[in-house]
Amino acid sequence: MAFDIDMIKGVYSNMAERVNKAREIVGKPLTLSEKILYSHLWDGNPTKVFTRGKDYVDFAPDRIACQDATAQMALLQFMQAGKPKVAVPTTVHCDHLIQAKEGAAKDLKHANSVSSEVFDFLESVSNKYGIGFWKPGAGIIHQVVLENYAFPGGMMIGTDSHTVNAGGLGMVAIGVGGADAVDVMAGMAWELKFPKLIGVKLTGKLSGWTAPKDVILKVAEILTVKGGTGAIVEYFGPGATSMSCTGKGTICNMGAEIGATTSTFGYDESMERYLRSTDRADIADAANEVKEHLTGDSEVYDNPEQYFDEVIEINLTKLGPLLNGPFTPDLSTEVGASMTEKAKENDWPIKVEWGLIGSCTNSSYEDLSRASSIAQQAIDKGLKMKSELGINPGSEQVRYTAERDGILGIFEKLDAKIFTNACGPCIGQWARYSDPKNAPKNSIVHSFNRNFAKRADGNPNTHAFVASPEITAAIAIAGRLDFNPLTDKLINENGEEVMFEEPQGWELPPKGFEVKDNGYLAPEKDGSHVEVVVSEDSERLELLTPFEPLGSNISGAKLLIKAFGKCTTDHISMAGPWLRFRGHLDNISNNCLIGAVNAFNDKTNFVKNQLTGDYGGVPDTARAYKAAGIPTIVVGDHNYGEGSSREHAAMEPRHLGVAAVIVKSFARIHETNLKKQGMLGLTFVNEDDYDLIQEDDTFNFTDLNEFAPDKPLTLEIVHADGSKDVISLNHTYNKAQIAWYNEGSALNLIKKQNA
Repeated sequence: MAFDIDMIKGVYSNMAERVNKAREIVGKPLTLSEKILYSHLWDGNPTKVFTRGKDYVDFAPDRIACQDATAQMALLQFMQAGKPKVAVPTTVHCDHLIQAKEGAAKDLKHANSVSSEVFDFLESVSNKYGIGFWKPGAGIIHQVVLENYAFPGGMMIGTDSHTVNAGGLGMVAIGVGGADAVDVMAGMAWELKFPKLIGVKLTGKLSGWTAPKDVILKVAEILTVKGGTGAIVEYFGPGATSMSCTGKGTICNMGAEIGATTSTFGYDESMERYLRSTDRADIADAANEVKEHLTGDSEVYDNPEQYFDEVIEINLTKLGPLLNGPFTPDLSTEVGASMTEKAKENDWPIKVEWGLIGSCTNSSYEDLSRASSIAQQAIDKGLKMKSELGINPGSEQVRYTAERDGILGIFEKLDAKIFTNACGPCIGQWARYSDPKNAPKNSIVHSFNRNFAKRADGNPNTHAFVASPEITAAIAIAGRLDFNPLTDKLINENGEEVMFEEPQGWELPPKGFEVKDNGYLAPEKDGSHVEVVVSEDSERLELLTPFEPLGSNISGAKLLIKAFGKCTTDHISMAGPWLRFRGHLDNISNNCLIGAVNAFNDKTNFVKNQLTGDYGGVPDTARAYKAAGIPTIVVGDHNYGEGSSREHAAMEPRHLGVAAVIVKSFARIHETNLKKQGMLGLTFVNEDDYDLIQEDDTFNFTDLNEFAPDKPLTLEIVHADGSKDVISLNHTYNKAQIAWYNEGSALNLIKKQNA
């Protein structure tokens, strides 16, 4: 039986009335996205039409999911909110703090040793406040959510950008910062700008070597890393209904890489099969009673141009397998000749050193079974592995079932490393090198979602390419980036030419799923007696001190860094070894912006201290300004803060005295995170004003005392020679968000209201 079935039935009981009311108010047929949004309004039944991309709307999500790296800060904040229990069903999943090195058993034992303090903290906080807890090794948050908590027509938020994975089961699931999650845990509304809608019509049918992964790799090529910003991507058409539920999850998962608010699919038979296979027949039965409300209206899908802001059409029959990368998930190349040409032209290493299969994106039973069919062919045809191979199962349920059915054994016959059911290399938790910064230039292929420089192994010279699990397996066996399994032959141990046949697999395990211990711990009904202990001398955990308001007059601020080019949350707050400090704001702030490129010298973590004239690291320089009582400014380029939802990328600058972040454009989640922490997140009215910023500049806000919605702010830039420039800055703050700023943070306001 499903978790929280009464809550789910409650959602369905209101759906018909709310959807019909929304259709009446909007005055036209509705997309699935609109049905879910309008049926989850904080105020209940819809009473007005919301303007896409403009109106801020209060929503009531059904549930929250947190992973261990982000849960620490979220729960430290919730502990300050003055609530005895979370207001909506919430779970914590321990999947980020397990480093991949030697294999599942040893790596999990090591993680339980070095991170026991954090795991114990998360378990005790969960037990105290009514939160479901998934132990280390239980699985990757998004796969576990898909298997246990996602349901068609629901709305959830999660403290990880790939929360969107649950769209594969027909949800509107959105990645947020921990402060957003704290609002909902505390019983408050969750605010979101009403998204624009992008429709993706899928015709034809996947076959042969082409996989659901190739669909999103193609969409990423079309929309680029920022083309989905502020929008929900809704997939429909015969190609959509022909795919498996977990395949849909893969597509939604990587929607985070195009900046989309989320992605989703309408409820269909594949979702029903998945629900019943994962012991949730009760949800399937309930969904079937309201299924007409769990997909877009037929008129919408018949004439999508009339209902979506943008429409893309992809013929799956004509789609071939793709490799995206390196260094960005939207650089798409067809396998084979096109890759050969591009690799030579760009001097990408042809030799592939590792193939990695798994992560939250492609770690389902179907993914592993299709990749294992290629591995089995290698064994049968006498082929030796030319690359290393690593496997991360998505959950203990998937791992146990795959082991039972012999799938993992096939990989092991090729000397693959079976890592823990955790994120591992996908988020930089991979002990590949002893000295990553000076590691050699090389290529790897993986079925993950992100491939920014240094993402997987900390090596800036690793060229990472994203592909489906079956293509990853084939290329890893061949050991060459330019290998095309559709046309190319390999030489086996006997000197014979052999070719791979098309991959085969199972949508769902023929014998059903099975697991002995799924790793779940239910909280006590009354956790008031549970004590949560945080040691004062801990290096990993630190109780929070509320931020002071920045005030209505910021003057004499100094430039901390002018970041050039791509500046993701990985650049602002790196993962990898820094994950161990996710619960200690002061310690993790020592990685603040150390990956950002200084526009004045093209170096990272090397900025000028205007007080001394010396150059040093960004955190040290920021601390010097803070000690002197001088606020600082960060300047950035386009899509600043793309990538992971981690709120540390906002909390660290705030902690170190940054008052404002001024950029050409923001990634959605990061902009919200800055607002939540009581900072100014601003954009240039004239993007060329970015070029006016000089290394020794001082900044004065001249009308911050008039801070108001839809009213630009004025900034005076004083240069070292005494000359001045005055520029205008846009913002998207509404009245509630300005209240966050005035109180010092959104959490400060929550505490004040609770008091």
